[in-house]
Amino acid sequence: MNVELPYFYKNMYTMSSDINKVQKEYDLICVGGGIMTATLALLTKLLKPKTNILILERLDKVAKESSAAWNNAGTGHSALCELNYCPENSDTTVDINKAISICKQFEISKQFWAHLVQQNLIKDPSSFIKSVPHHSWVTGTTNSDYLEKRYTAMKDHFMFDTIEFTRQHEKMKEWFPLIMKDRSGDEIMAASRIDRGTEVNYGSLTKQLFHILETDFDTPVHCNMEVQDIDPDEQVEWSVEVKNLITNEKQYLDAQHVFIGAGGGSLLLLQKVEIDEKEGYGGFPVSGGWLVCKNEDLITQHLAKVYSKAGIGDPPMSTPHLDTRYINGKQELLFGPFAGFSPKFLKEGSNLDLFKSIKTDNLGAMMGAFWHNLPLTKYLIEQVTMSFEDRMESLRKFIKNAKDEDWEIMDAGQRVQIIKKDDYEGGKLQFGTEVISSKDGSITCLLGASPGASTATVIMLEVLEKAFPEILHTSDAIKKLKDMIPFYDTKVSPELFDQCLKKAKHILQL
Repeated sequence: MNVELPYFYKNMYTMSSDINKVQKEYDLICVGGGIMTATLALLTKLLKPKTNILILERLDKVAKESSAAWNNAGTGHSALCELNYCPENSDTTVDINKAISICKQFEISKQFWAHLVQQNLIKDPSSFIKSVPHHSWVTGTTNSDYLEKRYTAMKDHFMFDTIEFTRQHEKMKEWFPLIMKDRSGDEIMAASRIDRGTEVNYGSLTKQLFHILETDFDTPVHCNMEVQDIDPDEQVEWSVEVKNLITNEKQYLDAQHVFIGAGGGSLLLLQKVEIDEKEGYGGFPVSGGWLVCKNEDLITQHLAKVYSKAGIGDPPMSTPHLDTRYINGKQELLFGPFAGFSPKFLKEGSNLDLFKSIKTDNLGAMMGAFWHNLPLTKYLIEQVTMSFEDRMESLRKFIKNAKDEDWEIMDAGQRVQIIKKDDYEGGKLQFGTEVISSKDGSITCLLGASPGASTATVIMLEVLEKAFPEILHTSDAIKKLKDMIPFYDTKVSPELFDQCLKKAKHILQL
């Protein structure tokens, strides 16, 4: 069933830009209006409601950059179908340790969301999360053999014991008929499936979290406010310089703690902060795009997320997938991602972002990362030069007779991959997310990309651990966290996993 967001949620957050309504002192100022800030602020208020928090967003609405539905994959990254989380070892066995970690982290996010539904803070879970089976699908003997070894390794672990595997075309026709249409019987392929997969609209979820913060926890969200600098202060920990982008007026706010969660823009702001921990970090921007289906008949033929394997030498972000999505109350069908290059660190950023980020302390890391990632450079050049027909040919590996008139190109979000110093290579390009913090935890910053949104709850608990250990380590907070998130600080047993999985399924109406 397609569920339209309530009118209020769709039209909220042309938030206040009246700088006179902003107080002067805060326990925590959060920079950025995305899923990370929303999660951190709400966790903090649930654990210590009197914490004085301010949220600042430079755009005119929240959730317009990486958290927006069209700007991310929305898979609910839980390692059920993403093959890059299960590398093949030199002895040909498959390592599923990262998949186990990612799966646990996503289930923690689900437990947190389920708690919000239970408390009637989120009214309708179907407005942001739906059940969509997750599949892995590969072609050729070598890839099929790999997928079977992955299936065998995962089947023996309680987190993935419902996984199915097949090399039979007829079974695959049941799972994803659109992909199997017009296939010849001699094509070698294999697939796996886990039914409990999800599709998540992080844009909708983010807006609802901010709505909870404003209406239930008196936490203001101010848009059109750009944080231009963060300096140490003698009286409090940090002085935050804020510019109103409508009036051009500037104001200086005091904060005991600052969290920089501005997506790709986090690095440029972090570089202005006077802490040693920022040294050596750089960023490499990668833009993205989708082929979006315009044919309603095709859209209804595919209810699945189907991930394949990245090409040899291609980065993890290049993993092609054909996805059912639910955006603005409507079922959609997307194929991609197609990578591109833009020097911008945000979709609505500046073409000077990359050049501004190059400093004396990270130049060596940037050069080392570039030199040791020439295949990525080659891949990006190939992607940038792809024509519409080239992209359609990639799609035809999934949908054999896809027609040009049924599809259109749409830009996705901008991602900034982490570059950090490395003793051996000078610099290393790192995929994933990382929390950078001062020694005392009074300022924290999130860098990196996927699987960020899906694992936001775990990442923000890490930020809380660094910034507010005095909150987390109280008996009251520990009890609250255990109630909200049964997996918190616990070794997950098969019994606990099964119990929590069923509970979240019921509460989230999956």
